[in-house]
Parts: sequence; structure tokens; C-alpha cells
Amino acid sequence: MPLFSISNQRLTTIEQTNFSVEKTLQTLIEKNLQEIFNCKLVASEFPTGIQHAGRIDTLAVSEDGNPVIIEYKKAESSELINQSLYYLSWIHDHRGDFEIAAQKSLGNSVKVDWSGVRVICIAPNYKKYDLHAVKVMGANIELWTYRLFKNQTIYLEEILQKSYSPSEPSGTPGKNPVMVVAGKKAAAARLTGSYTIHQHLDGRTEKIRELAHAVHDFIIALDPSIEVAPKKFYIAYKISQNIACLETNQQKVTLYLKLNPKEVPNAPKMSRDVTKIGHSGTGDFELTLKSLQDFEVAKPFIELAYRKVGG
Repeated sequence: MPLFSISNQRLTTIEQTNFSVEKTLQTLIEKNLQEIFNCKLVASEFPTGIQHAGRIDTLAVSEDGNPVIIEYKKAESSELINQSLYYLSWIHDHRGDFEIAAQKSLGNSVKVDWSGVRVICIAPNYKKYDLHAVKVMGANIELWTYRLFKNQTIYLEEILQKSYSPSEPSGTPGKNPVMVVAGKKAAAARLTGSYTIHQHLDGRTEKIRELAHAVHDFIIALDPSIEVAPKKFYIAYKISQNIACLETNQQKVTLYLKLNPKEVPNAPKMSRDVTKIGHSGTGDFELTLKSLQDFEVAKPFIELAYRKVGG
């Protein structure tokens, strides 16, 4: 899709260009990790040792505490995905090395959540065979494309991500298809240390499950690129970074939105600023929902968080 500039009601196409070397792309992303992916840099060009004889382009920690691997290519290449899979395998076998590097870079208080490892590939394009291979393997790899323009603008887009699709058939009449699919995966997920939506709703009252379903469906309907990432204590909804985090208990659904509480207009009574209050989910604007009526009040603030993150 071309990019146009607007001047006096006329459109002019902005010419595309590319980085002269991959390192320029890597440096740009690393200097803006917080803004793009809400990650903290652990190391650049991290060596994997004599035996593996490789260097991971970028190592980071996500806002959820997960390890992050980022690999770059300035031209279409199958090598990018192969390298990423190789480093994904390596990091699972070298958790101690990563944790030491993270503590050295970010301090001893950093906590690493190994329930998931985020792998991000960034390139101008991908071959259709590589896209198919990643889908078939089910590897937890995010494929991002970029476009660099001569007016010093860069566009990043995720073209392949893991998500829970609301269109997947449930096979169970009257049940939310997303929750049914997640439920079928729950047993296997427990064995691998990952988490599911089903686990967060298991044992909740019908009222809370209905409320959580409504919030879930509303958020994923905002944008088809929104991913659902269940964690141990909450469910994260993200694009390049978390938009909202959802927690449940028997009495309420709690939302943590990626908003600056001091900049939120007309904040409702059911909200509060948790910037300096410890909480599991990411986001400093808390909304406590106890009914579908509360959810109606919350909708504009969820949409605001989505727009702020860049949706």
C-alpha cells in the first residue's frame, strides 16, 4: 500500500527506500524498544557460546517479564526464521545465561517469566513458503514487516501472530467458541507451563464468565491484529504491546489499561490510579467491573487505550 503526503488537497506518493545495512535497522529498533514493543533491552549481539557459535541480534524482556528475541533482515530471507527457531531452542536450554544477562543489564530485581518466550522477526517481506511453514509448525514467532520511506517515516506491521480466533468452530452449541477452543487446549498447556483463557474463568460464577466474555469479545473486535496472551495472573490483549490486561475473581472483572491516569478525561468512579500500587497486569489505569452496566461505562476507555497504543 503506497504512502501519500497531503498538500492543498492533492496526494503525492512518498518513495520507499531501505536501510544501507541491517545494523541501522537493529539500532533504530533497540533505541525505541519501549515505544514499539514496550520491552527493555538486555543485550545487543548476544553470543550463544562456542558450541552454538551464534549471536542473537537483540535480547530483551517484555512488559510481562517474558524473554524476547528479535532478529532482523533488510531483505527477504528464509534464514531469518531458521535463525529465530534455532535461538528459541537455545534460550530454553540456557535459561540461566539469559537471567544472568538480564540481571546484569536491568538489575537483580528483574523477574523472568518463562511461561512464554517472545520471538520477533523483522524484515521487508517473507516468502509464502516460510509463512506456511510457521503456521504449520505452530511456532510462537511474530512476523513483522517494515517499510522505510524517504521522508524519514517507517511503518511496522505484524503479518503473522498467534491468537485465539473468535471464528473457530466450537462444536458445542451455546458456548463461546473462543473459550471452548481454549478449554480443549488447557490440559496440554498445563504441561508446558503456558496458560489459557479457560483457566482464568474456571470456577467463576456464570455472571463473571458472561462479563469476561463480553469484555473479551469487545476488545478483540477492535482490530483483527489484537492478540490474546493468557498469563499466570491475567489475560493480556496486545498489538505491539499490551493494550489491556484482564483479571477475574468471584465478584468482579478488573481491567488494567495502558493509559496515563492523569490524562484520562472524565474518569468514572469505578476507576483508580494504580501507578504506585502493586498489581499483576500491566497498565496503570484500573477499572473494576461488576456488571454489564459497568462494562458499558468502560468501553470508551478501552477504545482510548487501543488508540493510545497505536491502533
